[in-house]
Amino acid sequence: MNTIDKAAGASDAKGSGSTEFEEGGIRVRRASMTFGPDEPLALDSGVNLSPFTITYETYGTLNAAKSNVVLICHALTGDQYAASTHPLSGKPGWWAHMVGPGRPIDTNRFFVICQNVIGGCMGTTGPRDIDPATGRPYGLSFPVITVGDMVRAQAMLLDRLGIHDLFCVIGGSMGGMQVLQWAAAYPERVFSAIPIATAARHSAQNIAFHEVGRQAIMADPEWKQGAYLSHGTNPAKGLAVARMAAHITYLSEPALHRKFGRNLQDRDAITYGFDADF
Repeated sequence: MNTIDKAAGASDAKGSGSTEFEEGGIRVRRASMTFGPDEPLALDSGVNLSPFTITYETYGTLNAAKSNVVLICHALTGDQYAASTHPLSGKPGWWAHMVGPGRPIDTNRFFVICQNVIGGCMGTTGPRDIDPATGRPYGLSFPVITVGDMVRAQAMLLDRLGIHDLFCVIGGSMGGMQVLQWAAAYPERVFSAIPIATAARHSAQNIAFHEVGRQAIMADPEWKQGAYLSHGTNPAKGLAVARMAAHITYLSEPALHRKFGRNLQDRDAITYGFDADF
């Protein structure tokens, strides 16, 4: 039994646990770890979050020297299911083409970990979870989470698992921001860092588009002043508009032209209506 097996087994009394299976030639462990009142997460805002749970997946096998660990950091709308079939959607992992035997992140060589970030709501503690102080979902009362908080929580989980050194930390977009934070906050733990399609901070345009997205969600009648979980509603239409605005910022100039350029799509003439002609 290796360190990961021991940690998962020992943590059952704290409400944590794991399942293990094979998929696509990969040894997958799907697990969670709960940190009790004696181990609060100190947030940058000054708030201590406690208790809290982190869900994560591992792929491959940890070597005896614990020197083959690769930490994958997911993007804003990602989760821990980087290389396994998503349990809700049934779709392949969002980085299944990158993680696996013989792939760029080779699970025959590396022990790969992907955690759902704090606030991520795919098992890790977030706004949809119950606030122990009120017995109701946190909702808007959930504390603001920074990239620094996300990385600090990731480090706490790795410490619990008995892992100190990371051969590589890799991620894109918000995941790339976590990679940069890892390199800045824990340089002694990180051998290599691969930030992809990211920046150390948001530009003014990023901030503006995010505000448009928030306003779109809040304008949805199903928002219910942020208490939609208690009302059993879902501001899905507002979220859809927010994602449309966000995706504009994800496109390069050539990609933007392919998607919105002045070429008619599926028709031979302009309709002069409200349909998408181009």
